Formats: sequence, C-alpha cells, structure tokens
Amino acid sequence: MPRLVVAPSFLLSFLFIYGLMAWNGYLSLSASRLLPNYEFVGFEQYGLLFESERWGVALKNLGLFGGLFVGGGMAIGLLLAILLDQKVRAEGVLRTIYLYPMALSFIVTGTAWKWILNPGLGIEHLMQQWGFTGFSFGWLVDPEMAIYCVVIAGVWQSAGFVMALFLAGLRGIDDSIIKAAQVDGASLPRIYWRIIVPTLRPVFFSTLMVVSHLAIKSFDLVMALTAGGPGFATDLPATFMYTMAFTRGQIGLGAASATVMLATVAAIVVPYLYSELRVRK
Repeated sequence: MPRLVVAPSFLLSFLFIYGLMAWNGYLSLSASRLLPNYEFVGFEQYGLLFESERWGVALKNLGLFGGLFVGGGMAIGLLLAILLDQKVRAEGVLRTIYLYPMALSFIVTGTAWKWILNPGLGIEHLMQQWGFTGFSFGWLVDPEMAIYCVVIAGVWQSAGFVMALFLAGLRGIDDSIIKAAQVDGASLPRIYWRIIVPTLRPVFFSTLMVVSHLAIKSFDLVMALTAGGPGFATDLPATFMYTMAFTRGQIGLGAASATVMLATVAAIVVPYLYSELRVRK
C-alpha cells in the first residue's frame, strides 16, 4: 500500500525531471532552431556552441564569478561563524541579521543591488551629494567590472547561509578540545587555525558542493542585476542558454549549453554522493 500511494508522484517526478532531461539531451543533437526539429545532426550544435564567442565569455565569467562567489562566501561565512562562536551578546539577533539575506530571492537581491550600484541612484550619487563630487563608482555600466557587481551581490546573499552551516559545525565540536589546547598554551587564533578549522572538513566539503551548485546555475541574480549586460559582458551559461533557447530562436544551441551545465553539475555532485554513500556503508 505505501508503494501504491507513492507511485503516482514518483512516476510524475521521474517523467518531468529525467524525461525532460533526456528530451533536452536529444534536442542538443538535433537541428532544432525556432521550433523543435528532430532531425539528428550529431554533435553539430556542440561544435557551434564552443565556437561561439558569447559562450566563451559565459564560461570565462563562470570561472571568475564561481571562484569569487564560492571563495568569498565561504571565507566571510567562516569568519562570521567564528565570531558568533565566541558567545557574543545578542547572538540570536546577529545570527538572524546575517542569515536574513538568504531568505530573499535572488530576484529581490539583484534588484536591490541594481539600485545600490546604479551610478545615478546609489553609492556614487549618495557620495556626490555628501560633497565628494569627484567620487565615481560606475562598475555596473563598465563591461570589464560589471561581473564583479554580480559577485558582490551573490556573496552578500550566500555568506549568511555559509555562516549557519559552519556555526552548526563549530557548535558540534567538543569544548574539551579547546580547553586542552588552552592549557597547553595555544592562543585562540592558533587553536582555530590548527585544530578547529581542520575538524570542519566535512562541513567545508558539503558547503563547497552547495555553493558551487548555486554558482553554476545562477540565472535570476544576473537577470535582475545586469540582464547579462552591458552587451553580454556578464553572461553566464544559464543566461546564455535562456537567451539562445527563448530569445534568439536557437533551441538546439540552448539545449547543448544546458546539457554542458548538467554535465558540470554532475561532475561535482556525483563524486560527492558516491563518497558519502561509500563512507556510510
């Protein structure tokens, strides 16, 4: 009876997740353009994809954004977790404030930071009103610097989530380890650097998987903040896929880029799941 009850939802999930993934994979091997065309053309779409200058920019941006987003989010999150682990006053309030950005959608985050970084509305305008007339902060409209605006907004939103994961890991460490190290004369920074942080290796690995996954499939943050611009200077693979499939009428090319994204995510997640299952066994 339990299997009969679960079966319909399982079949629907299997159809709409794995079935559509398989359909997308076949479209990437077809001659589809404005509408699906099931004429098999092999890896022609993948050849066009990797010859595309815009796809090259998207991959470069993914490497830059992913590295700074993952590294910055984990570094700031770990620092915040260590500070809160010192049993500071109003810890609950601070924890809520730091974690609050993760409760927002990336659309809200992108829109808010678009106002903050807009030269005519945000930081630049405010500083000039305060009398700093020579102050300039036009990263949002600079093709070379716009991707860093996406990084700033992404790290701001993810750091609190990373903090919560690391704080949970820190609270799970036996206090006797810290006390024993203090008796031996170790300073607090040295205790964290040499003893506590290395014991958080599983938390590091899990956090890295989650944040890397967010970086690879980032779409709504970019669309709300820069819409891929100026030009296509802040394109990421997800925005490239959307543009090609739904705006440019290149369904086959968009499907090929989506398949490459899926393979990238699988290359990160599958080894992690395999190692976790192997350890449990």
